[in-house]
Amino acid sequence: MATQERVGAKRLVVGAHYGTFDFIVQRCTAVIMAVYTLVLFFGVLFTSDMSFESWQNLFTFTVGVIPVGQLLATLAFFSLAWHAWIGVRDIWMDYVKPAGVRLLLQVLTLLWLAGSIIYFAKVLWSL
Repeated sequence: MATQERVGAKRLVVGAHYGTFDFIVQRCTAVIMAVYTLVLFFGVLFTSDMSFESWQNLFTFTVGVIPVGQLLATLAFFSLAWHAWIGVRDIWMDYVKPAGVRLLLQVLTLLWLAGSIIYFAKVLWSL
């Protein structure tokens, strides 16, 4: 019996099927980071004196009782971490072929990102 070629609409598709979701997440996190970068840029641009207090106020300003500066910085940092995870994970998946080494690198990447998030939260929310 001849083997069928699986091309076009009848091709065999395998994998985790997360490509579209990750593509959308990469773009959304990039937009969040770009907007936050512009907010910081204009905050620095329109600050008359760049002292420690004015720099700290970029991250701790509030609207009413809501800590908007801290919430925006946290959203931007979580976006950065998620964006980095998708990119680095894809690099490990594309270029590291031994499954054990790839798993080790992915776990180390996750631990590094989790540690970065914990350190970020400790620094920002203890102000």
